[in-house]
Amino acid sequence: MACAQVPLDEQLVTETDPQGRERTLPALHPDRKEERFFVSYKPPPEGGSPAEVEEFLEHAKFISEDLEWLLALPHDKFWCQIVFDESLQRCLDSYLHHAPRSLDLPAVPPSPAVADVQRAIHRAVFLTFLRMATHKESKENFFTPAVFGEIIYDNFLFDIPKILDLCVLFGKGNSQLLNKMIKNIFTQQPSYYNDLVETVPTVLQAIIFNPYISIFDTVLDKCGLQCEGATAMEPMKLNANKRPTVMTMGQQELVDIILYLCDSTTTIQAFLDIFPAACSSFQSHAFLSRLTSFYETVVTDLENAVRKRNFDDKSLQEDLWKRLSHSCRKMLELAHLLLHHTCLQPILEQKENAQMFAEELLQYFTSFLPEKRFLVDYDEQFPIADDISLLQQALPVIDETRTSFLLQGVESTRDNVGRRKPHSHTNSTALSSFSDQQEAVGGAAASSGGSQPQEVCKGGREDPQGAVAMLDDSLKGNNGAVCQVSAAELDSLLSCIRDLLPDLGEGFLLACLQEYNYNSELVINNILEDRLAPSLDKLDRAMPRPVKAELPTVLNNRSNIFDDDDFDIFRRDQVDMSRIWKGRRKGQSTRELLEDKQHIEEQRARYRTYETVVDEVVVEPGESTTAYSLDDYDDEYDDTYDINQVGANDLDGDSLLNRRPFTVPQVLRKGTKAEEDEDEDEDDEMENALQKNPNRDNFVQDPALLRERAEAKRAAMQQRKGIRQENPSNVVGRPKGQGQTLETFLDRRKKETNKSRAANHNRRTMADRKRNKGMIPS
Repeated sequence: MACAQVPLDEQLVTETDPQGRERTLPALHPDRKEERFFVSYKPPPEGGSPAEVEEFLEHAKFISEDLEWLLALPHDKFWCQIVFDESLQRCLDSYLHHAPRSLDLPAVPPSPAVADVQRAIHRAVFLTFLRMATHKESKENFFTPAVFGEIIYDNFLFDIPKILDLCVLFGKGNSQLLNKMIKNIFTQQPSYYNDLVETVPTVLQAIIFNPYISIFDTVLDKCGLQCEGATAMEPMKLNANKRPTVMTMGQQELVDIILYLCDSTTTIQAFLDIFPAACSSFQSHAFLSRLTSFYETVVTDLENAVRKRNFDDKSLQEDLWKRLSHSCRKMLELAHLLLHHTCLQPILEQKENAQMFAEELLQYFTSFLPEKRFLVDYDEQFPIADDISLLQQALPVIDETRTSFLLQGVESTRDNVGRRKPHSHTNSTALSSFSDQQEAVGGAAASSGGSQPQEVCKGGREDPQGAVAMLDDSLKGNNGAVCQVSAAELDSLLSCIRDLLPDLGEGFLLACLQEYNYNSELVINNILEDRLAPSLDKLDRAMPRPVKAELPTVLNNRSNIFDDDDFDIFRRDQVDMSRIWKGRRKGQSTRELLEDKQHIEEQRARYRTYETVVDEVVVEPGESTTAYSLDDYDDEYDDTYDINQVGANDLDGDSLLNRRPFTVPQVLRKGTKAEEDEDEDEDDEMENALQKNPNRDNFVQDPALLRERAEAKRAAMQQRKGIRQENPSNVVGRPKGQGQTLETFLDRRKKETNKSRAANHNRRTMADRKRNKGMIPS
């Protein structure tokens, strides 16, 4: 048994070998390792079949049971398994590599069984690493600090990539435990500080592209871009213009770039947030300068590509926009962390060389001025005016002229970009981003069960629906400057404020909400503290809500030919429905419908009025002439030719004064014998008139006569030009069986030979040519 009060690295144990002999071994010895195989982790299937879900549950159950067995081992056995069991290290590394991050979690939660087993593995892995990072569990179970540092360093139990993954997986909700873990690791083994300094250039690498290119350079290279100014590390290559841009590259390549950028920025931000001591190592490599230049160069192009490119799957476009917004938020938080912990925090703690840190902070802010997009987004998230105010309170000797120039530059940049100044830090959200929130896993979570990382939405703008709304606003060119709310939401906000401040009018409150981006809490706070904007102080606080003028309906303004008719339902309350039917009228047969000539009788009376034609009206003495309007004279009327009928009675044609007798249309005639005789008389008169006047143009001439005239004209023209008329061909010949004449035979062969002139595109000639060459068997 292990001796009490002796470090584990110095303990010796006596055990019996398989042959029954006792032997003394160090407490940490490969022979004391239990033979147990740990399987590697695989992520849950996305929308998998029941068979795949069952396979995952069985696989995950093995991992969970093995890790629970490991955690239940005593101190010496636990460390023997950790140091000498390679399958255990592969299992832990596979979870760090394949465990779903917060943004990778499905929108629809998995089945309860999958969620429970995933939560159990998540908790067990975290507790395993937590125990691995502890060199002293109790007074009896502990390591010599120096030996502990050598064990974890030489056996690669912890390294910088593993620590980064631990931060991004378990950071939210466990930041204090992780901070103690990482501090203990770096304290017991200072070599990790050197590794961090040497790893910062390679932490930002794209391993799959080039081991000497950072994250920023990789994305810029793939997007066909290059940073400008002092941050450009190398001149642009000659073939740089031939590289595809974000608008021309393949869709999958664009997806990979955004996913890579999102994962990298999230991981680095989580690490610096949990372990701020690493900020100085990142700043030693000019990380902040590279970050601002990269943000200004790439973000706008990537946003335009996601908005303007055509995606077959709209859910993919929304996911890419969500991840890009999340990446932008994390880059802004990275910049804030670096400035806060390397410049502002030492000043607030009143450390030595505070003036030097203040100068460095102002220098960084000044370097942001050319990066307009980054400056505006950063100022909306973390107002620069607040940092400068803290700086002036801590160091009153700061040059006020310089700070005023800096603040004016920020305002000028905001005006040029077209962004409104945020009234409160809590209300300033330029990007639609997502906060990673995980429940506590270690410490108290060891007894409560822990949880899988969960996404927490804040402010209604950071859930997937908020990402879709942000995408729609960007497509409209809104820039997110004004928060648009629906009518129901606006009424809810007004009701909430009036419950606390009933003496204020809705018109005044509506103006306040518009001024403060519809943030009801900010409106209430500013009203109670009397800190409203000057434009709002001039308004009447009892001002009622403006009444919207109702627009006239379209039905009242319409104007068409159906107005005020018998079926105008818009102006008539009652319509004779008996006159409306679809198809054949009910109770009426087809014969009755065809024999109904009522409409003909109605038209006959109308046409008979045209038979009465009066050229002159004889007015008897004493009879009133008002009925004929003889006394009405129109000055505008030209009566030059009323008396002198020029050309009316010429002898070279029909008199214009002779009227053709009115003829009732055939369809309106009753068909009686008297009318038929009358029609025959009229036809005879028409024939006589045509015979007397051979020059009269007929409406329709005889087609046979027209053909005869055309043939005579064509023959005369051919004779005049000396064209010999061809004899008519006789290809019909005699009936079959009676023999054919030589003329018929020759005409038929001539027709067959000359077929190609009119049709078939010389088919017969080509067929004969093929046959003569032996291509077609004859």
